[in-house]
Amino acid sequence: MHHHNWYYGQQHILARYCGLPDDFPPRLPGYLQHGWNVGCGWNPVHEFFDGAWRFVWSDAPRRRGHSLGRRNYSVIGAPMLYLMDLEPDLGRVAEAERKGTLWFLFHGWDAPGIGAKIHGDHQRLIDEIKETETEPVTISLYYTEFDRPEVRRVYQDAGFEVVCFGTRGWNYEGTDRRFLYKQLEAFRGFKRVASNRLATAVFYGVAAGCEPAVYGDAMELEGDNPLFGGQTRISRLWPEMLGKEIDLAAARAITDDELGKRFLMPPAEMRMLFDWNQRD
Repeated sequence: MHHHNWYYGQQHILARYCGLPDDFPPRLPGYLQHGWNVGCGWNPVHEFFDGAWRFVWSDAPRRRGHSLGRRNYSVIGAPMLYLMDLEPDLGRVAEAERKGTLWFLFHGWDAPGIGAKIHGDHQRLIDEIKETETEPVTISLYYTEFDRPEVRRVYQDAGFEVVCFGTRGWNYEGTDRRFLYKQLEAFRGFKRVASNRLATAVFYGVAAGCEPAVYGDAMELEGDNPLFGGQTRISRLWPEMLGKEIDLAAARAITDDELGKRFLMPPAEMRMLFDWNQRD
């Protein structure tokens, strides 16, 4: 239906969960939310085919979409949660063996001919990370920043290990199907997950057992759409998820809501929802 559904291999994960081949997953009859979203599940200017279904992770995007007059929503839970069910032992260590912080830099995005870069004071952020974290820090850069030497090297030169989990893909090409697998494996070995903006990776980390933190220079994104409401809106709606030390029980409850844990469905129901039963 739309190539965004392949981002991070999410459609592949759902196909595998349903017992279907995941190398070339069957067509998904609608649009799949591909990241945590403060709006109706997608970019405010995203175009949709009339009548298409919108598959979102949690009930909040559905409610916000309905308030905008949009319909055909189905809440299914985040694909990462299904992957956690499929891979219960991937990267898992004893709780006492978890160590270090996996720190995600807020990232830009790209697409052929378009995109947006982040701008901010990286050295100031590095100084704050070193002042805050008490265990070794691994910096995760999105491929858009990892491929920028002027960004990658400043964190390497500061003494951090720098990693990249892969590419999201575009127009069905370049999708790293193992993107979320690699993230899940990493999360399960770290004690903390942190970022300079509340974002998808923070919720994934909490779901995988990490203690969260969100602090530091939030930086600016070129052409950041004001319809999202910016950092002010995030601070107003999710204040419990911001800070260097966050109440873990509150973070887990919010994560369950934002990732749609209570909406997870068995494979048979998902196959019926996606009209995948004809694949038998």
